Amino acid sequence: MGHEVPLPVPDRRGATEVTLAAAAKIEDVRQRLRAAGAGAAHEARVLRLWAQALPQDSGRRRLEDFMPRSLRSALPDIEAQLEGLARLQSAHPAADGSERLLVALPDGQTVESVLLPREGLCISSQVGCAVGCVFCMTGRDGLVRQLGSAEMVAQVALARRRRTVKKVVFMGMGEPAHNLDNVLEAIELLGTAGGIAHKNLVFSTVGDPRVFERLPQGRVKPALALSLHTTRPQLRERLLPRAPRMTPQELVGAGERYARASGYPIQYQWTLLEGVNDGPDELDGIVQLLAGKYGVLNMIPFNAVDGLDFQRPSWERAAAIARTLHRRGVLTKLRQSAGQDVEGGCGQLRARAARQQAGQAEVRVALRRNATSRASSSSG
Repeated sequence: MGHEVPLPVPDRRGATEVTLAAAAKIEDVRQRLRAAGAGAAHEARVLRLWAQALPQDSGRRRLEDFMPRSLRSALPDIEAQLEGLARLQSAHPAADGSERLLVALPDGQTVESVLLPREGLCISSQVGCAVGCVFCMTGRDGLVRQLGSAEMVAQVALARRRRTVKKVVFMGMGEPAHNLDNVLEAIELLGTAGGIAHKNLVFSTVGDPRVFERLPQGRVKPALALSLHTTRPQLRERLLPRAPRMTPQELVGAGERYARASGYPIQYQWTLLEGVNDGPDELDGIVQLLAGKYGVLNMIPFNAVDGLDFQRPSWERAAAIARTLHRRGVLTKLRQSAGQDVEGGCGQLRARAARQQAGQAEVRVALRRNATSRASSSSG
């Protein structure tokens, strides 16, 4: 399971040893600022500029007229620590206008973010995932650790330094419901200081009763995306083996209640798997479940993954399914997974980087062995 690196307790009498490390939360950032002498207004300003990827000397007011000297002195180090929460390891632009980012975290772990067309960003909430969806690369190695809320906001700040971001979806690596406190803390900051409209913050989940309890209570109520993938309970248990045991009917019922309460339609996610969930029985089930509901069905043809046996239906077949559902009263959008030409499925980029590192390590070991062997031969 995940772990968090504890932060030292700030020394209010003077110098501080507070640092921001792996799994840092937004509250840890606040502690770091307070330890440097920040008041509430200073704290709010620093968080706002950080979340919006603006320099800390932005604005008409000079720092020396606004901030205490201790905070001004500490600010460069604080900015460096905030930037260090999510650093760009590699960027992979795609032909569709998206850009997949491999993001390095303070402890050397990596996650993926995706800059999407039309000013969107997909971010990760965990390193790995415990749900184990059988068609997903991320869950193959299980959960490595949780991301802190500050690491999530840092992904947004990193992306905003590259281009405009007006929508953030928690659809990257990880299951947000399994890191609920951190995800909701990040959503609250992004929906306030981060300047992102609440409807443009999207919480994506396989479905968990805790989500439907907590989301309505928040100051910022995000839009909700629910991973459906099938209308058959037994098939869903096989496709999502460690998801909470909510049936598709229960999931849609809970989603409909949240949609009506929040005013945002539910986005039902459906990965199209050829010969698995694209038959007439599923289409009938979708109509029975979703016709007349306050939501939209996003159908995404499977993004091929090495080592998995699932197949991607043809685009023509997928388009025919979407048209059929639309005619039968289900608002359906056929979506292409972003970054198809740069290993677009979540976890693929991280897995490729891990394979490369493993290969490089093997080469280094082999070189050391050869050098040792040559040295032994020479001495003999």
